[in-house]
Amino acid sequence: MSGQKTTASDPYFPANGDPRYRVHRYELALEYRPGPNRLAGTARLSAIAGRAPLSEFHLNLAEFRTGRVLLNGRAPQYAHRGGKLRIRPPKPLPAGAAFTVEVHWSGNPKPVRSPWGGLGWEELTDGALVASQPVGAPSWYPCNDRPADKASYQISVNTPSAYTVVAGGRLLTRTTRASTTTWVYEQSAPTSSYLVGLSIGMYQTVLLGEPGLGGIPQSAHVPAHLLARFSRDFARQPAMMRLFEEVFGPYPFGEYAVVVADEELDVPVEAQGLSLFGANHVDGVRGSERLIAHELAHQWFGNSVTIADWRHIWLNEGFAKYAEWLWSERSGGHTAHELAATAHRLLSLQPQDLRLADPGRKLMFDDRLYQRGGLAVHAVRCALGDDAFFRMLRDWTTAHRHAVVTTAGFTAHAARYAPAPLDELFTAWLYEPALPPLPAPAPVRPSIPARPGYPPTNGGAAW
Repeated sequence: MSGQKTTASDPYFPANGDPRYRVHRYELALEYRPGPNRLAGTARLSAIAGRAPLSEFHLNLAEFRTGRVLLNGRAPQYAHRGGKLRIRPPKPLPAGAAFTVEVHWSGNPKPVRSPWGGLGWEELTDGALVASQPVGAPSWYPCNDRPADKASYQISVNTPSAYTVVAGGRLLTRTTRASTTTWVYEQSAPTSSYLVGLSIGMYQTVLLGEPGLGGIPQSAHVPAHLLARFSRDFARQPAMMRLFEEVFGPYPFGEYAVVVADEELDVPVEAQGLSLFGANHVDGVRGSERLIAHELAHQWFGNSVTIADWRHIWLNEGFAKYAEWLWSERSGGHTAHELAATAHRLLSLQPQDLRLADPGRKLMFDDRLYQRGGLAVHAVRCALGDDAFFRMLRDWTTAHRHAVVTTAGFTAHAARYAPAPLDELFTAWLYEPALPPLPAPAPVRPSIPARPGYPPTNGGAAW
C-alpha cells in the first residue's frame, strides 16, 4: 500500500478534494493582521495530472475574495463558488503532465461549517490557530483537500512583531522589518492538507529535554502565565518520545512542537510535527497526560502513516488510543490489559451499532471508535504475542512511512506475523457491530519493559 493514491472521491466528503490530480508542493505566502482578523495570501501549487487528460479541475477554498488565478503562468477560466475554485485550462492538460497553479485571495478567515461545528481557522482573543481535521483546511488556503494527497509545504507568514508564528516543520528564517516579522517554515515531509498546522499568538518558547546527538528537537510555545504548570504537565513528553521510538520505530519527522493556546479548546489537535492544546489541558498535576501521549502518537499513526480516506480513521485513533495505554504501562500506571478491560466494560454498556472499519461520517469521531480501536489493537497484540506484535508495528510504520494505507492493507500486514489466521479476529473487531469478548492476554504476560519508579499519570483513565 505504500504510496498508494486513491482514484475516487472520499465517500464521507465527496465535495472535498479532486482525485484527478495530485499536488506535490505548496508554497504559501500569507499576511495576517490579528486585530481585524484580515488574511491575504498567495499560494503556488506544483501538481501532476492523473491518468486522464484534465479538461477542468478544482481546489477547495472557502468564501474569500479571489484576486488572481494563474495556470502555468497564464490566466485560465475559473469560477469560485460554494467552497470550490474550478479551473478550466485553455486546452486539456495531458495525462501525467506537471503544472502549476497560483492563487491570490484575501478576506476575513473563519471556520468552515461541518457536522461537528466550525473547523479550520479559529480567531482567538489575541491571535489565531488552525484545527482542520477533517475538512477545515480550505478555511485558510486553497488545497486539494483529501488526506491521500500529501505534499511538501513552505509557509511564510507576515504578522505584527509582537506575535509568535508556529507552523509544523523547520523554521528557516525570521525577518523583522519595521513593526512586522515574517516567519518562514519548511515542512519537507509529505503532508495531508488537514494536518497543516498554524498558530499565531503571544508565546514564550521553551525546549523540552535535551535531544542530544541524533535526538528529536522538542519545543513548546506557551503563554508566560502558564509556564510553571506546563513545565510539570509536559515534563515526561521526552520519555514518551523514547518509548514510542522504541515500540513504533524512529520518529518520522525532523522536529516536534507543541502549542498551548491561551484559551480553552474542546480537545487537543494533531498537526504534522505539531500538536495544539488549550489552556484547559494544562493544570499542573498532569491531568491531561494521556492526551499528550495520544497527540504525540499521531505523528506515526495518521501523520506519517496516513489513511487513504476517512473510512479508515480507526487506523489513526485506535493506535493513538493504544499508545496512551502503552505509556500508562511504561510509566507505572495501569497496564494496557487493565485499561483494555475497563474500556471493554464501558463499551459493553453502549449501543452496538459501530462498524470500526467503516463507521460512517456520523460516528467517525464517536468516543466508541477510539476505545474499540484501541481494543482491536490490543486483540492483535494478544493474538501475536509481544515480540511479534511490536515487530509488526515497527515494520508497519517503516514500510508505510510518509505513505497512504487502508484497513485491508493493515490486516494483510498483521496476518504475516501471526501464528494462526486472524480472519475471524478482524471480522469480529473491524466489520461486525457487536462487541467481541475481551481478548485474553498472550501466554507470556504482556509488558512494556523497564518501568521507571516515578508516580503514574493522573490522566490514565481509559474512557
